[in-house]
Amino acid sequence: MVRPDLDSTMMKQASSMVPTPGKATILALGHAFPQQLVMQDYVVDGFMRNTKCDDPELKEKLTRLCQTTTVKTRYVVMSEEILKNYPELAEEGLPTMKQRLEIANKAVTQMAAEASLACVQSWGGGGLSSITHLVYVSSSEARFPGGDLHLARALGLSPDVRRVMLAFTGCSGGVAGLRVAKGLAESSPGARVLLATSETTIVGFRPPSPDRPYDLVGVALFGDGAGAAVVGADPTPLERPLFELHAALQRFLPDTDETIVGRLTEEGIKFQLGRELPHLIEANVEDFCKKLMKEREDDGGQGTMTYDDMFWAVHPGGPAILTKMEGRLGLDAGKLRASRSALRDFGNASSNTIVYVLENMVEETRKRNEGAAAEDRDDCEWGLILAFGPGITFEGILARNLQARAQIN
Repeated sequence: MVRPDLDSTMMKQASSMVPTPGKATILALGHAFPQQLVMQDYVVDGFMRNTKCDDPELKEKLTRLCQTTTVKTRYVVMSEEILKNYPELAEEGLPTMKQRLEIANKAVTQMAAEASLACVQSWGGGGLSSITHLVYVSSSEARFPGGDLHLARALGLSPDVRRVMLAFTGCSGGVAGLRVAKGLAESSPGARVLLATSETTIVGFRPPSPDRPYDLVGVALFGDGAGAAVVGADPTPLERPLFELHAALQRFLPDTDETIVGRLTEEGIKFQLGRELPHLIEANVEDFCKKLMKEREDDGGQGTMTYDDMFWAVHPGGPAILTKMEGRLGLDAGKLRASRSALRDFGNASSNTIVYVLENMVEETRKRNEGAAAEDRDDCEWGLILAFGPGITFEGILARNLQARAQIN
């Protein structure tokens, strides 16, 4: 299901920012969601009923978590119909990985195809026949051949399309996919890379247990969906680039591999987040950001940028992570608005969420362009696209908002 609030017009703003020759740009964005919309106010009663759990302490804890996540709505693949057909998914200790993958493999391909079609439709540079490379990201499936081939077939891409799949990269996967797409676009003149991400929590759905209180975090926070982007260098006159992907970095934090853990078992993926995650990100994010910002200086950028001179497209892993980042970097209120809005509307949708954040930023820029005189606009040209995943792995891209101070046709 495609979001109705964003249409192709937001992708076609005339830009006053000129892309750097040879640098990859995001030429279009797209998204898709399953049909099941979940209101956060009804999550607790629905989950306890569906899993036949009557433990008052677990219910109280889940209620508290649902209130603190700041999530208001989410989309999920799981439905009453699925539970009716697969009641064993709500039972403790049963081997259900086969059933979960039957559902998840089909769902992630369908959502990725819908997001990709929405993205390509909004792109002014051509159709699916113009796609030369496919980068597919998912932590929600396991099969041979991989989801990249299933998606290529579903879209009818050329058999010669060059494919890359990033599996089990978790929440950092969307930015990792942009990094890989950037490298492909810049190393292959004329390339147009389709990036697709797709995730579902159905592989980790299971009844609550007093022995696994951390399971409830996922129930309160995570959502399903798909995202897509077309990436290419040296845009044609028909293309309207949104962001320039100027430089990319990846870093892992030593001795943190047990902080974000997901293990495939006969009962599905068993997922666990360490309480120390927000603190580790807070302690290490500034040094990572400074290294990314230095890439601009090394490329001859003029002047010194402060954090508030920049835009911030941050994967909203949870409200605590965003709050810790704001405090560490001293960001003004509103700098993470696009991230907080994505978290509120879609939850943490893993690798997909950075696409929703970038879409929010494009929409915010469009509204500012429509509502203010050119001399009164206060857009930031330079900024950072950030995400944090298993490892702990930091993914970051120094980017330019090419729609900043754009003139509306």
